Amino acid sequence: MKKSITNYFPQAALAVMFLFSSEFVEAAEVKVAVAANFYKPVLAIADQYQQETGHQVSVSAGSTGKLYAQIKNGAPFEVFLAADQKRPSLLVEQGLAKASSQFTYAKGTLVLWSSKPELVDAKGEILNSEIKHLAICNPKTAPYGAAAVSALQHLGIYQQLQSKFVEGQSVGQTYQQISSGAVDLGFVALSQVLVDSKLSRGSMWLVPSKLYAPIKQDAVLLNKGDSNPAAQEFIDYLRENQITALIKGFGYEVE
Repeated sequence: MKKSITNYFPQAALAVMFLFSSEFVEAAEVKVAVAANFYKPVLAIADQYQQETGHQVSVSAGSTGKLYAQIKNGAPFEVFLAADQKRPSLLVEQGLAKASSQFTYAKGTLVLWSSKPELVDAKGEILNSEIKHLAICNPKTAPYGAAAVSALQHLGIYQQLQSKFVEGQSVGQTYQQISSGAVDLGFVALSQVLVDSKLSRGSMWLVPSKLYAPIKQDAVLLNKGDSNPAAQEFIDYLRENQITALIKGFGYEVE
């Protein structure tokens, strides 16, 4: 009997080592809900994360308000990258997310943008001219829409322009309306119009930050991701220096 144990123990040990070797651990999947303004950056982040870890990242984008409603209704997301602090905090209060995981991953910037060169001046004076339509995302569900409304109110021109609004359900939809030429100009996130930290095309006005509340965007680990180590790892990955540098390159500030 002793001989039998001696002969088979090394083989059993090798089998266990093989099973738990990181090289052979099955890749996991992380389900991420992301605010539309951060869609391009999160795809770049997900690509790097997948290359480094082997884990897959499934991304669903939309307005922060709509994603919040989906999460409340049981959507299978594990990580939430919002465009505000309010919704992640509410999810924590409602017992649907982990309080210790919540942090601000980016601070956004609002711009008035047109796909047409020279249409939007550097001071935004075009807002005082006779414009036909102005694209804006739903201020009730999209923080960038709320920021745009605040800016127009501070400028004292909200009432005169309100009837000209073409409202998108998310800042992603608003960007598409302007990019396609369906609407000449509108308010979007700076990150959406930059390529390699430069304006990709068209013209824009960088809306002064004093005209709207800071767009602090929080990340949080949802309860459905608590049992998935890859989800926690993805949240932590957002804090790494190489990733914060990438986020800054898309036109965001990082605290």
